Amino acid sequence: MGTTLCWSWILGQMEISFAGKHALVTGAGKGIGRATACSLSRCGAKVTALTRTQTDLDSLLLECPSIVPVCVDLSDWGATAAALEHAGPFDLLVNNAACAILQPFLEVIQCECEGSSTCVSVARSMKARGSGGSIVNVSSQASQCALRDHTVYCSTKAALDMLTKVMALELGPYKIRVNCVNPTVVMTEMGRIGWSDAEKASAMKSRIPLGQFAEVEDVVNSILFLLSDKSNMTSGATLPVDGGFLCC
Repeated sequence: MGTTLCWSWILGQMEISFAGKHALVTGAGKGIGRATACSLSRCGAKVTALTRTQTDLDSLLLECPSIVPVCVDLSDWGATAAALEHAGPFDLLVNNAACAILQPFLEVIQCECEGSSTCVSVARSMKARGSGGSIVNVSSQASQCALRDHTVYCSTKAALDMLTKVMALELGPYKIRVNCVNPTVVMTEMGRIGWSDAEKASAMKSRIPLGQFAEVEDVVNSILFLLSDKSNMTSGATLPVDGGFLCC
């Protein structure tokens, strides 16, 4: 096999296709969720995009007209279940919806588990179908390293990491894989709000061996890998996308 032909074969093997798959992406209106929904669509998946903001869905449809929009607030379990009742079945789930509540510990007033209603609903459907599936939760490096004024954020992300492991353990016998990605700071709208202070941002970058924050596509590429057949024997993993932050 010639060198050119060999490389063509290798690159062909690395291509990811989701043709024939139906994916649900939560928090799909902005940032990582939006980019993931569009990437899944470009890779051949039928994509249902869920967010609570209709204007975000409207602009998303202008960008990716084939996407199926669902407008619902995930904090309302009943409304979420009703909205998804006839939207599936799903082969893939990206549990991305989250919010950044930045408060010192002594000022915390509430703490909610992120996206659990969607995970339960979709996992039950996957189990009932008997054809397996793949779920990726979007966590953070903050799940494994405490950050000042991030009490709720660090705590919920840590809970999400353990939820991922428990789901992988219990859903594995049904051929449902569950993993999560753990990015460093990503310069989405939410990331810019949280890290707009230059001194604060510089201090964080100094702790990242690669010396930079993540781009949205860095996270999306990791999500696509974990959703795909390229990671068939990966389940219960927490994949850092952090430039080496957690190894320090």
